[in-house]
Amino acid sequence: MSTRPLSPPSPRPTYLTRIWTCLAGGIARLRPARSCRCPRDHSRRGAITPLLAIALPAIIGAAGLAVDGGRMYLADRALQNAVDAAALAGSMALPEDPDMDQGIAAAAAQEMLSANYPEATMVSAGPGSEVRSACVVGQANVDYLLMGVLGLSSGQVTAKACAGFNNLEIVLVLDTTGSMKGTPIANVKSAATDLVELILPSNTTPSTKIGMVPFRGMVRLRAGVDGVAAGCRNANGTFNNGKLLDVYKAAKYRYPTGSSLNVDSDTCSNISYVEALTTDRASILSRISALSADGAGSGTIISEGIKWGSHVLTPASPFTEGSSDEKYRKIMIVLTDGDTEDGRCGGTYGISYTPNNYWTNSYFGMGLSTTYPAPANFPDCKDGGGLNTAMANEAAAAKALGIEIFSIRFGVSDATDVSLMKQIASSKEGTLDHYFDAPSATDILKVFKLIGRQLGHRLIPYDEAMGTSS
Repeated sequence: MSTRPLSPPSPRPTYLTRIWTCLAGGIARLRPARSCRCPRDHSRRGAITPLLAIALPAIIGAAGLAVDGGRMYLADRALQNAVDAAALAGSMALPEDPDMDQGIAAAAAQEMLSANYPEATMVSAGPGSEVRSACVVGQANVDYLLMGVLGLSSGQVTAKACAGFNNLEIVLVLDTTGSMKGTPIANVKSAATDLVELILPSNTTPSTKIGMVPFRGMVRLRAGVDGVAAGCRNANGTFNNGKLLDVYKAAKYRYPTGSSLNVDSDTCSNISYVEALTTDRASILSRISALSADGAGSGTIISEGIKWGSHVLTPASPFTEGSSDEKYRKIMIVLTDGDTEDGRCGGTYGISYTPNNYWTNSYFGMGLSTTYPAPANFPDCKDGGGLNTAMANEAAAAKALGIEIFSIRFGVSDATDVSLMKQIASSKEGTLDHYFDAPSATDILKVFKLIGRQLGHRLIPYDEAMGTSS
């Protein structure tokens, strides 16, 4: 009797192996797999149900975290944008409501918040404690779509923002010629005072500096600024000893006839000094209060004021108080009521025999002598042509240094001068947002408030405005 060796028992097909065998056989016979009856593994019966019961909340929770978390993120971004806009709206009302105690700034903030996020609630709106600013806190509820299975019906997002005046360096370049005497200069002083009090609150540590350049046909510096004694300076920075060949005691504009005299009583000695940038509120307010406009016939040399305004704002000598930090926004506010004229070159009140202090010692290099070339030898002396060019060039040079110029034309000027004032302004393309008309003395107050709104229309880190940053 022959015996056959025993083969090892075949392993029991697994559940997946049996399914694969069935399907593979159907494919091999080119018959649809549905003709196979796939086996059932009764040993696994009912195992899936409890696993699903256990995993389902976690699955829904993960889905809810993704879906509702995304909704919360979007709501947070939308609320932050709305609160930013509300703070900016509040800051624009600060010129009328600087301490936010009259409800004007808060109402402006609420209106803007409601317009951008109607479901949001303004928790608070008040002044910053460190800089002049409007600070807003807003909240909004967000309904959950999937997290409800975990007992969570909604979430809350909060946003806060401040906007106002910080990191500014401002120089006021102010025409103090004789034509500004009386109500005009009084209103300039009042408007400038309001601007300083707005930007430099007395109870804060300011991050803003303000300086001033009163100008006529020249400017006046204190001793030690540029290594020369106190006195007036020419447009090119050279010293002017005040012994000018023009008489300023005549009628408001015209020069007297007769021989030339050396006088200084109505020229350098009564021009207010150029003031360096300072955070000292009381000091700059005192200097503004002392402004005078008594110079008769000195001409309106706007380029002179712009040049020295640039000196005040930049960190290079002769003034070194300006910061080189790019976070500072450098602002020059230029106000004048006159054409660019010097009493000889253009203008209604020009004369034919003697140039004034500008021509004797400024851009055109004329010295203090008793002999003057004929007007024909000054090819740029046509309707203020040379002075207009100098004004445009000085403004362009200032802008190249990162200085932002606001120009204010007071009174009535001809088309050429209006165009020039628009040209020197740093208005955005297609706009005149940095150029202002002030036809009457009372308009000066309104214009300074409008400029104040623009200067405060910038967001500030909340902690910086509230003085809580480390």
